Parts: sequence; structure tokens; C-alpha cells
Amino acid sequence: MQSVHTVSAYDEELKFLSKRIAAMGGHAERMVEQAVAALVNVDHGLAQKVIQDDIVLDEGQREIDDKAIIIIARRQPMATDLREIVGAIRISADIERVGDLGKNVAKRVASVDGRQPNSLFRGIEALADLALTQLKEVLDVYASRSVERIGFVRDRDDQIDAMYTSLFRELLTYMMEDPRNITPCTHLLFCAKNIERIGDHATNIAETIYYIVTGDQMPADRPKGDKTDKVVLPGTVPAK
Repeated sequence: MQSVHTVSAYDEELKFLSKRIAAMGGHAERMVEQAVAALVNVDHGLAQKVIQDDIVLDEGQREIDDKAIIIIARRQPMATDLREIVGAIRISADIERVGDLGKNVAKRVASVDGRQPNSLFRGIEALADLALTQLKEVLDVYASRSVERIGFVRDRDDQIDAMYTSLFRELLTYMMEDPRNITPCTHLLFCAKNIERIGDHATNIAETIYYIVTGDQMPADRPKGDKTDKVVLPGTVPAK
């Protein structure tokens, strides 16, 4: 929990950081949702809106960085307060990166004609739903500081990695079946990777929250990463 200070202005400064993080998180979620919708529906107008909206997160991160520096210089915070401020800087950077990943998906819309199998788009939608659910849940934990709920993040990240690996395999299969699929499926593959990376940033945020609340690093009980390096293509020999 956040400490209460005798100087109310100090509390307001710390609350400002939390409110800006919440606003940035909501904006990043909308960007990713709209980017995926633009991709599935080949909506170039919506894709352009997502690309333009990225500036909001850039400005939000700069605002948090500037405010944090001022608070540190003015208040000389220690212990929990210092972790709170440094944590806000780290979390805003992760959220800004989520926005960049959404923007990257939106940029690929111009290169996808929508004639690819519906299963591919459904797969990307499902992957995005899972990644966004994880992001929303971790932002809820940030608001409540309920670190006992944080265990779900790594479980969810495992699910995202498994779904991404499956989608990766399906995309490669279509590319091998028909060379005409190579270009559009390559763009969809980049989109899927961008979405998978959202899960990694949500995990980063969870680790930062754990540090803010406890002062300890979250136990590193599992490796990060997808399993695409283990995918064996038809007609090939597995790598040793």
C-alpha cells in the first residue's frame, strides 16, 4: 500500500503518477484492440488512427519521467516512495512499448489484403484477446497493489507463448503450400509476434509491481520466450 504523508501535496504528486499510468494503460489497450480490428477488417482508416494515437503514449511517458525527476529532486524519497516513483518510470516505458507494438500491427494493414484463411485472423484475434486480458489484469493489480494475485501473469504468459507457437506453425504451413502466401503471411507473422510481445511487457509490469510493494525481485521460476525455435517444418530435419 502507498504510504500517507503529512504533506498532502506529496501524496497528490504520487497519485498523479498512478493516475497517468492508468490512463496510459487504457489508451494502450484501445490502440491494440483497434489495431487488431483494423487488421482483421483491412480497415486502413482505423489503422491510420492507431498510428496517430501513438503520440499520446509518447507524451504520457515524457510527462511521467519529468514529474518523477521533479519529485525525486524536491522530496528526496526513500524506501517505498522511491520504489513507487522508479516503478512508475519503468511501467510507463513498458506501456509505451505496448503502444508501439499496436502501432506496428496497424502499419502492416496496408500489406495484408484479407484473402488469407479466416483461421489465421481468428488465431490473431484470440492471441490478442489473451494478451490484452493479461495486460488489463496486471494493470488492475497495479491499481490495487494486490500482489497475491500476480501469479496468474506467468501462467497467462505460458498460454500466450503456446498460442503464438501454434499460430507460427500454421502460418509457415500456408507459406510452404503456396508461394503467393509468403508475403502476406510474413506480415501476419510479424503482427503475431508483436502481439506476443505484449505479454512479455505485461510480465515486466507485474515484476515491477511486485518490487514496488515488497522491495524484492519476483522469483525467476521459469524462462521467458516462445517455442518457435523448436518448430519442425515438413520435409526438414530437426536441429540438434
